[in-house]
Order: sequence, then structure tokens, then C-alpha cells
Amino acid sequence: MEILTQLWKIICDLIASSGFGSLSLENYVMVLVSFVLMYLAIKKQFEPLLLLPIAFGMCLVNLFPEIMGVPTTTLETAQQLIDQGLNPESYAKTVIDGVTYYNHIEYGGLFYYLYQGVKLGIYPPLIFLGIGCMTDFGPLIANPKSFILGAAAQVGIFLTFIIATALGIFTPEEAGSIAIIGGADGPTAIFVTTKLAPQLLGPIAVAAYSYMALVPIIQPPIMRALTTKKERSVVMGQLRPVSKLERILFPIIVVVIVAVLLPDAAPLVGMLMLGNLFKESGVVDRINKTAQNELMNIITIFLGVTVGATASGKVFLTIQTLGIIALGLFAFCLATGCGVLFGKLMYLATGGKVNPLIGSAGVSAVPMAARISQKVGQEENPGNFLLMHAMGPNVAGVIGSAVAAGVLLSVLK
Repeated sequence: MEILTQLWKIICDLIASSGFGSLSLENYVMVLVSFVLMYLAIKKQFEPLLLLPIAFGMCLVNLFPEIMGVPTTTLETAQQLIDQGLNPESYAKTVIDGVTYYNHIEYGGLFYYLYQGVKLGIYPPLIFLGIGCMTDFGPLIANPKSFILGAAAQVGIFLTFIIATALGIFTPEEAGSIAIIGGADGPTAIFVTTKLAPQLLGPIAVAAYSYMALVPIIQPPIMRALTTKKERSVVMGQLRPVSKLERILFPIIVVVIVAVLLPDAAPLVGMLMLGNLFKESGVVDRINKTAQNELMNIITIFLGVTVGATASGKVFLTIQTLGIIALGLFAFCLATGCGVLFGKLMYLATGGKVNPLIGSAGVSAVPMAARISQKVGQEENPGNFLLMHAMGPNVAGVIGSAVAAGVLLSVLK
């Protein structure tokens, strides 16, 4: 009988020390959410490079919360440390009321240390470095008017910020972090949120990358609703060739202007333009390939799993999160709509030479938003090729979202 009692006690201790004894209902719900995101990333291929690590990080932190554990320091006597089998002399001493205590440090979990790259604002600019190495600003240089469409899409960010603040549910800092989702730029959303509202990082990051992945579903209905068949059928003229000198000078000029006028945007825009300078200079091919491949892949893994690890059940499953998801979708739709409407203005101002559909590419989802402009345009006119024209507003949107982030940071932080 005594053996059975001890066996039962061992079983109970094992259950108590396992996840069954420590996890809440919210944790299990978030694990199911992570499975849905993994399905979307693997089966539907919705932004898999980031959605998959985010989903796995979310799953892991809800099954094993200690992996995101925060380091702690306790004051213990020499005897207490000896009882734990530790050497007191290996710890720093603190004397309180004549009694010597030792600073016993409990280290944090794996994801805690990886997360410091997010918290300190290191990962997003490095992602922008890789993006810069892969981005061709030629269509934007060839058609500078594309800057207007890229800027127009950012109007959705500021309108959402005003609305979110007016609701009274969110602080101005939280409203700014939510509004930046409208730029459809995950690294920028993370960069702004870590500085303004780090407690909302999980839901904002998941919302930002989810809406980036859903661009092919969200944008086309808005584009068709705001344009006529005639407008969608417009065939635009061929872009002029862009010289190598123009390509080299462009990143240098942009970073000088942005850094002087809006210093808070300099980390993102600066790294974006540095990467582009690597690409266009043609003299650092090895660095260029490393930045857009190995470095970017490593940072993407670290960024994804640690951002996902911030989405614990207690933080994510709240009414506030539902508000973030709804306002984020509103911001993205509004940004798309503003881009298309400004495209219609350019259509009228140029006597019908600009297809308004390229305005929807003013959001920063490169190159997916440009491809959607091409797809919707070809549905009306199979001979219409808008991709290169749409890439102008698309890459302008990358710069525009970073500038919008700088504006919000300069005003709110």
C-alpha cells in the first residue's frame, strides 16, 4: 500500500510539473491559433518566411512559458546558496544591516535574450538592410510622380491614428502603433511598437504580417469599387531608362534628406538605402549577397520566433486585441483606398495617362501589392502591363512607411 501511495505521489508530481498543471485555457487557445497560422503559412503560403516562425514561437511560448522567462536577482545568505549546492564566493556581495547577502542571478529563457534584438530596435533596421539590397528603385527614379502615390497611401496611417485616439480606448502611443499597420510593413510596425507600446507587440505584429499576407484578398475588391472599367483598362507608356549614376545618387540623396528632416526615421531609411547602395554600386557584391541572403535569413528567424513568443494567452486574448485587429484592417483598407483615390486624381490631371490601380501599390507590401495592380489591370485589358509602373509607388511606400514611422515617433515618444 505504501508503494502505491508513493507511486501515486510521483505521478501527481509529474503532472504538476508538466504543462498540464501549469497551462491555462488561454494558452491552449493560443496554441490552436498558432496551428491556424502555420496552416496559412504552409498550405496557403501566406508570407511563410515570417508567419511560420511567428506561429511556431507563439506555439512554443504558450506550451513552455519559461522560454521567454525574465532574469531575476534575489539576495540570499551564504548558507542558502550552500544548501543549493552553489559557491557563495562566485556571486556579488551586498551588506544590509551588517549581514552579508549574495546576489543570486536566475538567468532568463532563450527567447528573452533573442528578443533583445527586437526590444533594442536592432532587427527591423537589419531587415531593411536586406530589403534595400533586393529593391530596384529604378521605376521610382524614372517616374518621380510615384512618390505622390506612395505618400498618399500613408494618409491611411494618420487617419487611423486620429480615429483610434478619438475612440478613447487606446493611448496616443498605442494608437500610433496600431495605425502603422496600415503601411503593410511588418518590420516598421515592430520598430514603432517596441518604442511606443511594447505591451502590444504580439497582436500588432501578428496583425501586420497577416494583412500583408492577405493583400491578394483584401485589395482587389477595394480597387474595383473605387475605379471604373475604363480607368482600369488604361495602358501606361514605357518608363525611361535610368542611368547607373542616378541609381547610385538616389540612396545617398534620400538618406541625407530624411536624416536631416526626420532623424527618427533615419535607422530604417538609412539601412534601407545602405543596402540599396550596396546593390547599385556594383563593387561590394559579396556584402550585397550576404546582406540579402544569410544575414536577412538569420534575422528573420530571430525576429519571427521572438515576436511570436510575445503572444502569450493572457496578453493576446483580450478585447483590446480585437480592437487592434479591427483597426489594423481598417488602416490597411484605408491606405489602399487613399492610394487608389490619389491615382484617380493623377488620372484626371494627366488626361487619362495614369492607371489609378497603381495607387494601391503605395502600401509597403513589396512586391505583392505591385503584382496585384498588374493582375487586376490585366483582368480588364490582357495587353496591360502595369507591374513596373506599380513598382514605383510600391518602393515609394517602403520609404513612406518608414517616414510615417519617424513622424509618429517624433511626435509621441
